[in-house]
Amino acid sequence: MLPPVRGPEHSLPPPAGPGAYWRSQAPGATRMCYSAEIQADYRKLVRQFGAIMDLKTFAKLWLRQNSSGKRPKTPKAMDDAFRAGGAGALGEIALEIAAWDAEDVQSWEQDLFKQRRRIADAERKLASKPTKTAQTELERATRRQAQVEGWLADLRRTEPKSKDYRIFPGWYAPVIVLEGGQRVIKPMRYGCRPAGKPASYDVQYPGTYNARRDNLEGFWKAQFGHTHGLMVVGRFYENVEGPDGKNRVVQFQPRDREPMLVACLWSHWTDPKGEEPDLLSFAAITDEPEPEVAEAGHDRTIINIRPEHVDAWLNPDPGNLAALYAIFDDKRHPYYEHKIAA
Repeated sequence: MLPPVRGPEHSLPPPAGPGAYWRSQAPGATRMCYSAEIQADYRKLVRQFGAIMDLKTFAKLWLRQNSSGKRPKTPKAMDDAFRAGGAGALGEIALEIAAWDAEDVQSWEQDLFKQRRRIADAERKLASKPTKTAQTELERATRRQAQVEGWLADLRRTEPKSKDYRIFPGWYAPVIVLEGGQRVIKPMRYGCRPAGKPASYDVQYPGTYNARRDNLEGFWKAQFGHTHGLMVVGRFYENVEGPDGKNRVVQFQPRDREPMLVACLWSHWTDPKGEEPDLLSFAAITDEPEPEVAEAGHDRTIINIRPEHVDAWLNPDPGNLAALYAIFDDKRHPYYEHKIAA
């Protein structure tokens, strides 16, 4: 378990690597909601919440405007929804995603060629003179080959799987906000970089994907009562220490299978130097754990607000924070079933 830090909650990000935008495994041990299965299909969000899409911002997400030149980390289900294309910005988004796909496929196929050559070389060495070094090389290359083949298979797969909807810190998700009285869906990074803070905040405070209720008027005072959002979640995942002291990833899901309406804070960050692209990012608010979550070994639970409070939450009055806390106090309490994640 990591030591506490001053400021927001603290954690480790998921591992990086080729294709990490929707294939990462669980990060190191943390004590808060580090992953969730979201409603990633914008078409369903539009129908269910009467929202409109900020297609301009979605289109920018996949543009190569980032100086790192890396593909944005998005759940496969979110990409798949846009791969269908459409008129105007929808078609542009589909083309951008197709370009990223082609780039990934080329990179992975080159990697596969490299691994097959490593395997062949190691097998030749083992045939002539078995050594521990050659055996280790064979095992590593074989694992890497299987990993890359899995990435390619996932990219080409059309049948949806639950992992396609899962996000981790640093990934983008559709978040519902209110603009001019209209619900609007925007892509935001899970991990809030507050406006006015340097980009180095991402490293200094890597736990800003969660905002504790008891710190909303402290670290989060510039967002609480001002910029509120909503993320729709089907399941969430926590790292829990088992009886043997080892970390286990535990999946939680409402027994009634109703989607969770997770209260979030968000920020629009701009680079004062004008060098980095604008960033929309958010944090999910957590509260004391539900009894069954605590019994499973975790000490926080994301706040699942009632549907009738959605507009009040998205349109906060900064002069009446008590009304916002009342929304938290009236949150939904479904029984959260849990199991060890596959």
